[in-house]
Amino acid sequence: MYAYVGSRTTRERNARGEGISIFKVDIATGTLTPVDVVRDLFNPSYLALSATGDFLYAVHGDGHEVSAFAVDRVTGGLHFINRQDTQGRNPVHLALDPTGRFVMVTNHLGASLVVLPVDANGSLGAVEQLVMFEGPIGPHRVEQKQAKPHFSPFDPSGRFVVVPDKGLDRVFSYRFKDGRLQPAAMPFAAAREGAGPRHLAFHPGAPYAYVINELDSTVTACHFSTATGELTPFQVLPSLPDTFTGNSRAAGIQVDASGRFVYASNRGYDSIAVFTIDPATGALHFVEAAPTQGRTPRFFSLSPDGRFMFALNEDSDSIVTLAVDADTGVLRPTGASVPSGSPVCMVFSS
Repeated sequence: MYAYVGSRTTRERNARGEGISIFKVDIATGTLTPVDVVRDLFNPSYLALSATGDFLYAVHGDGHEVSAFAVDRVTGGLHFINRQDTQGRNPVHLALDPTGRFVMVTNHLGASLVVLPVDANGSLGAVEQLVMFEGPIGPHRVEQKQAKPHFSPFDPSGRFVVVPDKGLDRVFSYRFKDGRLQPAAMPFAAAREGAGPRHLAFHPGAPYAYVINELDSTVTACHFSTATGELTPFQVLPSLPDTFTGNSRAAGIQVDASGRFVYASNRGYDSIAVFTIDPATGALHFVEAAPTQGRTPRFFSLSPDGRFMFALNEDSDSIVTLAVDADTGVLRPTGASVPSGSPVCMVFSS
């Protein structure tokens, strides 16, 4: 198994990354072994692999482009295919539709979501649709000066795209059909003022979705209608322990494959919060916030088998392996860590 790690590379970001790093993954121990680095890339800050594992796509944060690469399934190597303009500034996330024929890119400062076609050879076509985000801005005088969409995942059925917007304190829902986006019947769910919705994770087998709110470090649990794409919030709780009184910003969120646990990352109180999911209601219960053994875990990822958690510590240039307790979901250091300059995203290919 190989892991691909995107990074920040620019002086403006005070970055130390070199590009897209390739690691060999020991699935028995969670140990990462460096294999190669694809250099001379501008902030390849978020990555997505095709369902077949044959192609990898990267957005170039703070820029305005998305790139396609072919994956060598034997060596794990990447070979550049082409690059397209995203028609907006600072693309921060991308997701492939279930057919693999389209890619969705979120322009954070461009306040837009775009759809690009994907050819059978993995190459990207020019933008075919652009959707702008508009609405009343939130009260945070620095972070909420405009619409700021930050994430655009497909729901498990592949029929809806959901977009948390940090600037508008809203989570938007779109129906996706035949390569086109249309607002869902209920086009958005409102978050608390100043919450700053950032990322979202769907439950793998029940109609729930969980939103991580960056600015107030909370998680919102929502009912999700698989028929209409409507989100209905029903619970909000902190991602931080009540004994922490300092400043922190939340970042990523993930539901484990069993649907029993939710994980969320905190930057400031550098940790991964662990929640259990009530199977009857979808409600969350805070368990702990496990230290990531480094600074600013902007991103984290569970291994495909769920046995390990990889915490990407952006400001201390490390990827730390944590063991996942299968019964409780709690995280414990394994002692394994690998240097990686300004790591901000990680995906796996078998």
